[in-house]
Amino acid sequence: MAAIVDKEKCTGCGECVESCPLGAIELQDDVAVVDPETCGDCGACVDVCPVEAISME
Repeated sequence: MAAIVDKEKCTGCGECVESCPLGAIELQDDVAVVDPETCGDCGACVDVCPVEAISME
């Protein structure tokens, strides 16, 4: 299951983009977007998000 971004909480800081070892996250219109096909379900992005906008579901 891929990481889910709460678009209302995301501030577009890019911490998750930097932390993703698979390059599955990119910023689109200052909001993080996860490619579920690439996401490896590692949770690295969840750990670094300063506003807790990312969860694993």
